[in-house]
Amino acid sequence: MQTNRRQFIASGATAAAFTASPGAHAQAGAAPRLPLVRPRRLRPGDTLALINPSGAVYERAPYTLAIETLQALGFQVREAPHLRARYGHFAGTDAQRASDVNAMFADPTVHGLLAMTGGSGGNRILPLLDYDAIRRTPKFLGGFSDTTALVNAVFARTGLVTFHCPLAATEWNSFSTEHWRGAVVDALALTLANPKDRDEHIVPRTGRVHTLRGGKARGPLLGGNLAVLTSMAGSPYWPAFDGAILFLEDTNEFIYRVDRMLSTLKISGVLQRLNGVVLGAFTRCEPGDGHYGTLTLDEVFDDYFKPLNIPVYSGALFGHIRRKFTLPVGLDVEMDADLGTVRFLQPAVLQ
Repeated sequence: MQTNRRQFIASGATAAAFTASPGAHAQAGAAPRLPLVRPRRLRPGDTLALINPSGAVYERAPYTLAIETLQALGFQVREAPHLRARYGHFAGTDAQRASDVNAMFADPTVHGLLAMTGGSGGNRILPLLDYDAIRRTPKFLGGFSDTTALVNAVFARTGLVTFHCPLAATEWNSFSTEHWRGAVVDALALTLANPKDRDEHIVPRTGRVHTLRGGKARGPLLGGNLAVLTSMAGSPYWPAFDGAILFLEDTNEFIYRVDRMLSTLKISGVLQRLNGVVLGAFTRCEPGDGHYGTLTLDEVFDDYFKPLNIPVYSGALFGHIRRKFTLPVGLDVEMDADLGTVRFLQPAVLQ
């Protein structure tokens, strides 16, 4: 009994020392991780609802192209009631955009929801969503860019696996379509690996992977657009990153802003809790006018990720680029930073 008491005191002192340590960081505001819920796979003939949780689309042609694309993939298409609404640069008021998400999840004739486009404003609707109802009627939910807010919040508050995937209005080339279908229609436990395209070159020049720190790691796949993800910091819609594989991409951000956003992930305790990191495209993320002597993106990534002593690689095909992987938010995966791969440990959807 005395020994147990000494052990208890010693363990309590150790815990207190760890808590007080400057290197120990608690993740602020994260929702506790819920049991995983996988949506049913999409089948030919199913109805996909187009929603627009973020920015407005001002022209008619993108709607036509999006509908024809999904029909060509074998689906029926339902426009959410406020899909074509506009309030400033948003696709309708916060209440309208949130009500579309709630209504399409509640509608038993709708089998999945796909965001029309990105933009901004997705995090404004997060407090207005009925997460209990969404958990009761799990469905495919996908998009990327500003939809990062929606797919991470829904996973964090419901446990539902969501998808970082092409938006309805973006390009659906054969590469992106093949990976999307494999993940959400064919219910495959995919291994995502960049193709080794040489074209007319002696060695591949595009789609190259760079290993920052080698090794393998497993954990739930979380992330998306860096700017949007960090805008959720400290909120109850931020997922718990303990043991996660973090994936990040961005576009049109000066390098000093990328540095600032990564510092947010560091000081909020996220980076120190990860098992691995996969970096996608940081498209047009440049020094900016007048920023002489800036760090390069490579140097910024080295500064934040190499000291973590976990597997990290960059160059994965996702983000604001033509060819995109479909990444299941919340699903357990295994990454290999030496090979530059992400492997689903089970299908992301149910048969």
